[in-house]
Amino acid sequence: MMKLHAAPGLLRPTTTTTGTATIRATSKTLNLAAAARKAPGARHYATSNTESKRRAVTPFNDDGHVPWSNLSAAEKTARATQQTFNFGMVIVGLVLTGGVGYFFYQEVLAPDSKTAYFNRAVDRIKKDPRCLELLGDAKKITAFGEETQNKWRRARPIASTNTTDSRGNDHLMMHFNVQGPRGTGQVALHLVKRAGHKEYEYRYFFLDVKGQHRIYLENADAAAAAGASKGKDGKGFKLFGIQIG
Repeated sequence: MMKLHAAPGLLRPTTTTTGTATIRATSKTLNLAAAARKAPGARHYATSNTESKRRAVTPFNDDGHVPWSNLSAAEKTARATQQTFNFGMVIVGLVLTGGVGYFFYQEVLAPDSKTAYFNRAVDRIKKDPRCLELLGDAKKITAFGEETQNKWRRARPIASTNTTDSRGNDHLMMHFNVQGPRGTGQVALHLVKRAGHKEYEYRYFFLDVKGQHRIYLENADAAAAAGASKGKDGKGFKLFGIQIG
């Protein structure tokens, strides 16, 4: 665009550059847009270039963000390996949890567990007048396992053994300590579960207090001997082969 400026004694044309620069910038922008439309693979190339710069997926760094379709064959193998490992760890965790639960049930919750028979034995001692006479008030009687350095009596282990004889009978033997206001004693019991049976039977169950006679709460051997000594009519007993009573 040409403008005429008046000067004293002379008129000369002047060129305005602002309009020309604006026209050139607009033309350049239109040319770039046209070039972009003529090159449909440009955007795909940029995306591919970005993907080529990402970190390779391995079993140790895969976080699942990269889509499966964008993984190479090696990366797919790495992801499958990682998922297989994770699944295996879940299975191992379930097996261990089940094992711990089974062990806890067998040792604590089951009716024929060691803990169940221990609790029953303590309850019977607290209800037996002979035991209370030696130990004292039932509410103040405590029971605990083997003597250890641990001051907490409940943490002391209860000594017990489980064995199976040649006839298939299961034997449970246990001993522990009891303490009351009047004295301290030791309790021992032996239970037998005969082959084919579901419940244990007492072989013996007694309380020993130092300086006192042993108190039997169960004594199968003595009961069997007494039964054998009775006559055919169920009355009396034999002494040196002589029926008495």
